[in-house]
Amino acid sequence: MGETDTTWTDPSCPVARATDLVGDRWSLLIIRDAMDGARSFTDFQQRTGIARNILTDRLRKLVAHDLLTQVDAPSGRRKLYELTDAGADLFPVIVTLRQWGERHAFADGEAHSKLLDAHGSPVPALTATTTDGEPLTADNTYIQHVN
Repeated sequence: MGETDTTWTDPSCPVARATDLVGDRWSLLIIRDAMDGARSFTDFQQRTGIARNILTDRLRKLVAHDLLTQVDAPSGRRKLYELTDAGADLFPVIVTLRQWGERHAFADGEAHSKLLDAHGSPVPALTATTTDGEPLTADNTYIQHVN
């Protein structure tokens, strides 16, 4: 997976590794925009307002870690970015963050964008469940640490 010189915050923790890869202010927004059709450097820059040097760095990191890939534009004069399977696998993460933001980052009645399914209906809340169908919480899960 990606570069071998990565220094992991907590090498045995999947949450820490994921955060090391996409947990900064811009990376998930770039992934979000790629899911929404952004393909070029200019697309990402205009949608996010990110400084060009930071965008260059984040795009390189996302490509190096196999979340985005570069492809030739039809004109052949520049490169475009596409999500890899690993990048596309972040979709539920983006949806969950969006839904958390809808519940906790806006005042009641405050306007915000909405995620709709292909039929124009609001996407239902994502809920992780146990094998018995019960909602997963911090109270009914535990971490099995490696030695």
